[in-house]
Amino acid sequence: MEIKKTQILLLSTLLLSSLALKILGKSHREADHQLFMAKLKPNSNIDKSHFTPFENPPEPTQDGLKEKDIIQELPGQPPVIFKQYGGYVTINATAGSAFYYYFTEAQDPKKAQDLPLLLWLNGGPGCSSLGYGAMQELGPFRLGSDGKTLYKNQYAWNHVANVLFLESPAGVGFSYSNATSDLENCGDTKAAADNYIFLLNWLERFPEYKNRDFYIAGESYAGHYVPQLAHNIIYHNKKANKTIINLRGILIGNAAINDETDNNGMIDFFASHALISLESSRDIHKYCNFSADAETSDECIKSVQEAGNMVGAIDIYNIYYPMCLHTNLTSIPKPFSIMEIDPCSEYYVQSYFNLPEVQEAMHANFTKLHYNWEPCSDIKWGDSSSTVLPLIKDLMENGIRVWTFSGDVDGRLPVTGTQYSLETMNITALNSWRPWYRDGEVGGYVQDYKNNLTFATVRGAGHQVPSYKPDRGLSLVSNFVTGTPLPEK
Repeated sequence: MEIKKTQILLLSTLLLSSLALKILGKSHREADHQLFMAKLKPNSNIDKSHFTPFENPPEPTQDGLKEKDIIQELPGQPPVIFKQYGGYVTINATAGSAFYYYFTEAQDPKKAQDLPLLLWLNGGPGCSSLGYGAMQELGPFRLGSDGKTLYKNQYAWNHVANVLFLESPAGVGFSYSNATSDLENCGDTKAAADNYIFLLNWLERFPEYKNRDFYIAGESYAGHYVPQLAHNIIYHNKKANKTIINLRGILIGNAAINDETDNNGMIDFFASHALISLESSRDIHKYCNFSADAETSDECIKSVQEAGNMVGAIDIYNIYYPMCLHTNLTSIPKPFSIMEIDPCSEYYVQSYFNLPEVQEAMHANFTKLHYNWEPCSDIKWGDSSSTVLPLIKDLMENGIRVWTFSGDVDGRLPVTGTQYSLETMNITALNSWRPWYRDGEVGGYVQDYKNNLTFATVRGAGHQVPSYKPDRGLSLVSNFVTGTPLPEK
C-alpha cells in the first residue's frame, strides 16, 4: 500500500518542532513521533488492520511473591501509611520475559479493601507508566529538581482507587525479555496479549483483587492499549463463560483512537489556536486527503511544509506551557508546587530511576540490564490498527463504562480530533454539552452518550492531564470510578 507523503511531512515538521530539547533518554514526544512516522512511510510493513484477540492465554502460575514485593520506603519519600509494592511478573518463562509493576494501595488503608483496582498505562508506544504516570502525573509522589527528593501529591489517584502502574511491552523501563524476537516484533496484538497475561499472573499474586471492580486508564497511544486489553478481557470472560477479570470501565485521555480524524483534528486545532494561519489550514484541507490510499499532490506537500514552518519551537503537547531550558539537576530542590509541574521533570525522573539505591528499594533491575532506565525506549512496532473505534463500540455494547477525556490545550491529540472521532461513531447524545466544576470554577465541559460513553474536557490541561491540572484530574477519575456525573456546580 502506498502511504501518503503528506502525512509524513505533516507529522515530521509538526512533531519535530517539539523535540528541540532532547533529554538524555528518549522522551514520549520522540516515541510518539517514531511510530507515526513509521506507520506513514512508503512501503511500510506495519499492519494497520483491525485488532483481534489472542486465543490461548497460558495458565497463570505464581509462587506467592507478594510479600517479597513490598517496598518499605522509596529513597527520598515523605512518610506515608499506605502500602507500596514493586517487582516482576513473568510473562513468558521460556523467552525469559518479565514485566515490572509498581502498585500503590489506597491512601487510607481502612478503605483499600472497598476501593476498586485501576491499571494505568502510558503510551508512546514504548513509554514508561512508572516514569510518566507514577512520577509525573497521578502517582503518590512527584520528584524535586535534585532528582532525589520526593514530595506528596495530594491529588494522587490512590485517594479513590488502588492504582497499578505497568511498564509494557518488554524493553520498556525495567521490563525485559531475553528473546530478541520479543523486542523486534512488538505491536498492538502482542502488547494486548502480554498485558492480559500480566494481569492474570498479577491477580494470582494479589488474589484479594480477583473479584474487585477493575478499571483500565491511560493516555495518548494507550488509546490503543486500553480498549485492546479490555477487548481481550471481555473475549476471554465470554469464552470461559465466567468472570475471570471483573472489568467495569475504561478511561482514555488525549487518546490516539482513529488515524484520519486524529490528523484532521490536529490541523484544525492548530488553526483555531493561531499556530498556523487560516489560509494554511484551508490549503491543507483543499489539497490533502488523510484517508488511507489517498494520492498526494505537489500542492499538498507545499501547504504542509508551510504549516510546519509556522508552528515554531513550542511544545505542542501543551501549547501554552514553557519548554525545559535548563536541564541540569540542582543541588537543592527548587521551590515545589503540585499545581505547577516543572517542564524539566523528565530529567529528574530519569536520574532517580538510575540510582542503585532506588532500584534496590523497588526490587527493580536485579538482572542488571545492559542499558539505563529511560522514560521511553526504542522498540520496533509491527502492527498498529488505524482505528480502535469498533472496539470501543463493542465495549459499550457489552455494558462497559467508557469515558474519554481531553486536556483542551494539547495540540498533538487534541479535543477536536476526539470530537471528530466520536462523530464518526454515530452515537446518540443523552444531554447537552455543559460545564462541570471543581472548587467553584469550570473544570471543563462534558457530554454523555447512549450506551455508557462520556466525553469530558479538562480546562487548561495539556496532553498529560494529571500533570497540568492534578485537582481536575482527580475529580475526573473520582466520578468515573463511582459512575457519577461530573459536578454541575
